[in-house]
Amino acid sequence: MVLADIDIDGEPRQVIMQAPKNGFFYVLDRETGELLLGKPFTDTTWAREIGPDGRPIVLNDGSDGCLPDYWGGTNFMPPSFNPDLGLFFVTARETCATFAPQEPEFVEGRSSFGGVVWIDRDHWYSALRAIDVQTGERKWEFRYPSATMAGVMSTASGLVFAGDHEGNFMAFEASTGQNLWHYQTGSRIWGAAAMTHMLDGRQHVLIPSGTTLVAFALPESRP
Repeated sequence: MVLADIDIDGEPRQVIMQAPKNGFFYVLDRETGELLLGKPFTDTTWAREIGPDGRPIVLNDGSDGCLPDYWGGTNFMPPSFNPDLGLFFVTARETCATFAPQEPEFVEGRSSFGGVVWIDRDHWYSALRAIDVQTGERKWEFRYPSATMAGVMSTASGLVFAGDHEGNFMAFEASTGQNLWHYQTGSRIWGAAAMTHMLDGRQHVLIPSGTTLVAFALPESRP
């Protein structure tokens, strides 16, 4: 969830932006609650669009091949926003599942969900995706080989940092999505986004990888 001040149709608005599990990207006026934009940021089969009242127009196409799956079009991993470019960056999950009811068997001490889920492994990947906050258009994406659950950090200098399940920590050009750098951390990057701070005049970037916090900085000799 991102709070920002942006111009919409030439009018300054204080907004809240959210890309939740349902696969739709929302921009709302945070003072009035008015829906300003509601567009899909992943492939979806459960709803066609978001109506002017902010409610989804639900499709009744059954429970086979539902997009996204129960993990959602994204999850708890934080997104980021570059106000200069007007781009919202999110880890988007393109995952599919089939849901079926099942007669629950209640056993003391065990959980029961009343159904079963089959994951479609032929439609199972994720991407770092840049979304235009004015239109909801996908401006660029960098596809990961699996359904990643890592957060995103963007910087005022025009970089985006993100990671994947394979342990790769990467830097991208915010405007184009060009992959500028990567480092293999040796462990899965899960949930968290990178963070940055200044120490003794040098900027550091840190990322949790497995049980390790990995820190990076430019060489001291470099301006």
